Parts: sequence; C-alpha cells; structure tokens
Amino acid sequence: MPPDFEPMEITLRDGRRVLVRALGRADEDELLQAFDRLGANARYMRFMHAVREANVPRLRRVLDSFPEKGLAIAATVPAADGIDIVGSASFVLGSGGDDCEFAVTVADGWAGAGLGSALMTALVDAARRRGLKEMTGFVLAENAPMLRLAIRLGFAVKRDPDDYSQCVCRLGLGGEAAS
Repeated sequence: MPPDFEPMEITLRDGRRVLVRALGRADEDELLQAFDRLGANARYMRFMHAVREANVPRLRRVLDSFPEKGLAIAATVPAADGIDIVGSASFVLGSGGDDCEFAVTVADGWAGAGLGSALMTALVDAARRRGLKEMTGFVLAENAPMLRLAIRLGFAVKRDPDDYSQCVCRLGLGGEAAS
C-alpha cells in the first residue's frame, strides 16, 4: 500500500458503508469486473467516448506506474467472491511532477449517495499530502453531476477552448481555486 494513503471506512448519505483504499497491480481482476458492471452511460462519462471493452495493457501500465507516477483509490464493499469495487478515483502526475490530472468513476447504483464526493475529497487530500500544486480534470460538459461536485469542492470550471464538449476543472492544492 502506498505510504500516502491510509485506508478509511466511510458511511454514505444513504447509510451504506464502503472501504476506501489504494489500488495496486493485484487489483487488476477486481477493476476489470468493476468495468464490466459499469453501464454504457457511466463508461461514456468516464472515458468521454463509447467504450465496450477495458484496455487491459493500458490498465496494467497505469497500475504498474503507481505510486511513483500517481495514485488510484477505490471504494470497496464485501461480495460473494471477496470484494466489489463500486467507485474509483485516480490522479496521474503531470510531466513537471508538481501537478496531476484526476479521473473518477462511480458504479451504477452508487451515484447520488456521496461516493463521488468522498473519493474526490480523499484524492485531493492525498495530492496535497504529496505536495502537488494543482489538480486538473477534463469532464464532459453534459456531465452536470460531476461539474456540480467539482464546483462544490472548490475547482474552477471552464469550457475547454479547444473542445467545447468538455470542461476543464482546476484546483490549486494550496486551497484556492486555480484560474
């Protein structure tokens, strides 16, 4: 487990409990199962285009790069086969090493309970502990719930001037919204 993230149990607004912990290479099978359980709309909102199958080589490269080049966390719940991942969030370090780009996914059936907020809050806190200066994310302009969450968390949200179908969400990790 990376030293910059301690597992935590969280109770969501609807009373369900999840364990939020760091992800690593050993979680590949669970991540692939979580991907398979995502509905078409959740996949589209996360990947910003239609995705039918997981890109396993890319998943392995990203997982192998952590924790040196970023962090991935997941919300897990007990399941018949051990655990199910019901949400995840990650950041990947930028080329300068002092900023990062985030991504977040919440499984169908878990949206609206505060899971996305809990994951993003934990991710922002981990990025701050790592000493990063800025967190950025690209969100589809039609993904109103994620844009509302970003604003609530203090991100500055603006349309991407190069692609009006998406917004750029930026947060200065010193606590103030970036411009």
